[in-house]
Amino acid sequence: MRLSTVILPIHRWSEGGREVWQRAEELGFHAAYTYDHLSWRSFRDGPWFGAVPTLTAAATATSRIRLGTLVTSPNFRHPVTLAKELISLDDVSGGRITLGIGAGGVGFDATALLREGEEPWRPRERADRFGEFVSLLDQLLTQDAVSYEGTHYAAREARNIPGCVQRPRLPFAVAATGPRGLRLAARYGQAWVTTGDPKIADTGTPADSVAAIGRQIEGLGEACAETGRDMAELDKILLTGFTPDRNRPLASLDAFVDFAGAHAALGVDEIVLHWPIPDSDFAADLAVFEKIAAEGLAQLGAA
Repeated sequence: MRLSTVILPIHRWSEGGREVWQRAEELGFHAAYTYDHLSWRSFRDGPWFGAVPTLTAAATATSRIRLGTLVTSPNFRHPVTLAKELISLDDVSGGRITLGIGAGGVGFDATALLREGEEPWRPRERADRFGEFVSLLDQLLTQDAVSYEGTHYAAREARNIPGCVQRPRLPFAVAATGPRGLRLAARYGQAWVTTGDPKIADTGTPADSVAAIGRQIEGLGEACAETGRDMAELDKILLTGFTPDRNRPLASLDAFVDFAGAHAALGVDEIVLHWPIPDSDFAADLAVFEKIAAEGLAQLGAA
């Protein structure tokens, strides 16, 4: 199992932002991700910076740790412009970028670009756009020139030379829980991402959540079988903080080991912990967090 962190883009670079990303590398995390939103929930009225510039700065401040989004969505992105930014970011980082990508949801990202009276995308349209988005992005990142005319997106002789440092392209970590999304993960993903089952986040038990994630992994296996893909080729990533036990995995080293062990038994390959943010949904003791980073996987292996 690998252990990673997600650092929300709330830190001014000149006021500790650089140091947080460098500390993540020093602690030995496999990867450090950030959210790709225009703003997010309780952080809407506070500092919030762009994901791509933040990751570019992080790439110049680090040398080993993998970096990425968790996750990017079509809500305010277009495949043509996103591909150009990703190729540039992969170059700056020396090939250390993973694109976490999902369909997105309702909220600020879904409405910020709407005209007065315009309705947000309905679930079916959102799923349709996501499928087209991922397919076109795959083409743009693997071909020097792409022309495409789809239902929702188009590209006219879009050039992406020299392409990604990582070949054939940087990896996709596809966030999905439903059948259509799982099929996209099976077809295009190098990894699959879950946050658990949102239907039981507030009412279920930790055991309910483990069972639900197990069913999601079974669904991923079925999707892989349909597409002729070996599910073992996909990493299974759990972004914590949204299951019924919320931040309990950060309560102590023992709590983390119990949590990680239960999910490792399901086949989860990577657990992502939120970097602690005081007075927020992600509040946690930084000393405990760093102890988990330093010792958690070793303790898990010894358990």
